[in-house]
Formats: sequence, C-alpha cells, structure tokens
Amino acid sequence: MRKEDKSTLVNELLTSLSEYSHFYVTEAGGLNAEKSSKLRRECYNKEVKMVMVKNTIFKKALEQHEGEYDELYTTLTGTTAVMFSNVGNVPAKLIKEFSKANEKPTLKGAYVEESFYVGADQLEALCSIKSKDELLGDVIGLLQSPMKNVVSALQSGGSTIHGLLQTLAEKE
Repeated sequence: MRKEDKSTLVNELLTSLSEYSHFYVTEAGGLNAEKSSKLRRECYNKEVKMVMVKNTIFKKALEQHEGEYDELYTTLTGTTAVMFSNVGNVPAKLIKEFSKANEKPTLKGAYVEESFYVGADQLEALCSIKSKDELLGDVIGLLQSPMKNVVSALQSGGSTIHGLLQTLAEKE
C-alpha cells in the first residue's frame, strides 16, 4: 500500500474518531459474504458505523487522535473491525445479538463513556451501560419524585381541611 493511501485511511479513521464518541474493536474475520452483509445491515439500521481496518493503520489513527488509548493497543491483532457509535451500549447489544446465531463478531476491546473495556468478558457490562441521556433522565426522575409527593400532599391536605371545616360548619 502506498504511503498516500495509508495517510488517507488514517485521516478517515481520525474523522470517524472525532464524529463518534464511542468505539468497539471487534474480531469479525471468518464471516462469509452473506453473514458479513447481514452484520453491516444491522449496523446501518442501528446507526453504527462498521469499518474493517488494518491494525497498524488504526493504531496510527489512535496515536494521532487526542487522548491516550494505550490500553487498546494489545487488542489490535488478527482481523479487526471497528464499530463507531454515539450511543455507548448499542454496539454491545448488536454484537451480543448477532453472535447468538454466529460465532463472530467477538469483542476485543471498547472505548465507551471515557473508559476502556478489554476482553470478550466485558460484553455483558457494556450491554448494561446507560447512556448519559438515560442517566440524566433517571436523575431528573429521582429529583421529581419527592417534589410530586410534596405537591400531592399539599393538594390532598387542602381538600381535607376544606371538608373538615365544612363539616364543622354544618354541625353548628
């Protein structure tokens, strides 16, 4: 491969690393054309960008991208596909679901929510990760719950007092 071609591929990977906040390094080699096409279609439907990469070129892109990715360098062996996504747990769920019927893809490593996950045993943890939006929704829900209780207590208390005063007025 010519140096210009390598430079172009590194720049494309850098663009993808900048566009997407999460990425998964997977082993996707050995899939036949039909299964590979089906996996790519699933990725497209779930807004995941899947790219087959040469390990040395992806390593160069990671080295040039801001941040330290040293923990993932050990995963760059064999046939590598990188899945880029803006939602942290979508690729993990896709890998888990697709690998039920096929033995691949398997997880090598991931960079999700500013943390590193190395090894196939991390797939369950990655499936259960909540996105920042989901966490914000949970926090807002927790904050609203006590407020709703106070408001409902005040509203029900007002009708109880009104009913009590009306009963006392009728007795006199």
